[in-house]
Amino acid sequence: MVSSDQRRRQLAREKFQRQQQRREEARSRTRRLTVVIASVVAVAAVVGVGSYLALDGDGKKDKSDAAASPAASPSASESSVPEPALKIDKKAKYAMSLKTSQGDIAFTMDAAKTPHTTNSFKSLADKGFFDGTKCHRLTTQGIFVLQCGDPKGDGTGGPGYTIPDENLTALGKAGKDGTVTYPAGTVAMANTGQAHTGGSQFFLVYKDSKLPPTYTPFGTMDDASLKAVKDIGAAGVAGGAPDGAPKKAVDISKAAVDKS
Repeated sequence: MVSSDQRRRQLAREKFQRQQQRREEARSRTRRLTVVIASVVAVAAVVGVGSYLALDGDGKKDKSDAAASPAASPSASESSVPEPALKIDKKAKYAMSLKTSQGDIAFTMDAAKTPHTTNSFKSLADKGFFDGTKCHRLTTQGIFVLQCGDPKGDGTGGPGYTIPDENLTALGKAGKDGTVTYPAGTVAMANTGQAHTGGSQFFLVYKDSKLPPTYTPFGTMDDASLKAVKDIGAAGVAGGAPDGAPKKAVDISKAAVDKS
């Protein structure tokens, strides 16, 4: 017989997966929009301003649809940036440090096991991509994670490129429920629910959480950092819901990645 606690965890996981699926559906809409834009621009060169006005109306409708979905993917204009060239030392370990309004948070990354992820985070940090962003999502029921890395701060932003999944077998084989345990202290990539769709969003696990083994585990927090994230989790979500913006706002002023 399934206990109420197990049922709550199952519902939380299902909600998490539905949100990721909605992001992928929104990504498909933006791809279709890209095709429409290219077609309309070509027509506009021939027939003039009339086609431009028609495009403006379609664009506004699409923006409205995206706003209705809290898990919308980045806009079409952000989907043509190539993944950074691999420049890291694959034999080394790297440390990412975040200066936040709730204290410093740091974690190590293993370049040998997650070279694409580590390289991407170093490239983004070196450019100041994470500076001035916030951790926009806290989940306190079923799974226990703090999600960060979105330049838009609403779950829809990214770097304009995706990176491949890595290290997915590190946490063992999935159980009968299709999940593995992401231990407290783990740092993993968020994605759209589809393979190889990670961008810049990541989540910090502050209490053991069961999830499908489809989220790249690429970092481990030190004890002080885990405590800082636990404190954020203990304060809860703004408004008292089990999932949403953290009550203790987590603003990242500076992010850096260095070889450790």
